[in-house]
Amino acid sequence: MDGLYDLCAKDMVFEGPFFQSDTAEAYINSLKADPPLGCSYELHHAFESADAAMVVYTFRKGEIEAKMAQLFEVDEGRIRRILLVFDSGEFG
Repeated sequence: MDGLYDLCAKDMVFEGPFFQSDTAEAYINSLKADPPLGCSYELHHAFESADAAMVVYTFRKGEIEAKMAQLFEVDEGRIRRILLVFDSGEFG
């Protein structure tokens, strides 16, 4: 996961239903603390522009299945912001 530091701006913002951060370090540390092991993804759509990309997918882990969308905003070749959207009730 340390390779993510090369992709993210130091002041990268992450916004999601269960976690928010305003640094790449906090985001990467959250992934290290709870790595996405034992899960799978089914990609439905991927879109990109000069400064953003969005993926829409189904996330599966155990009994949990949820449609998710992630928006990645990029500036100067680094991820500046990630917005993760999904129905958190699926995890209840």
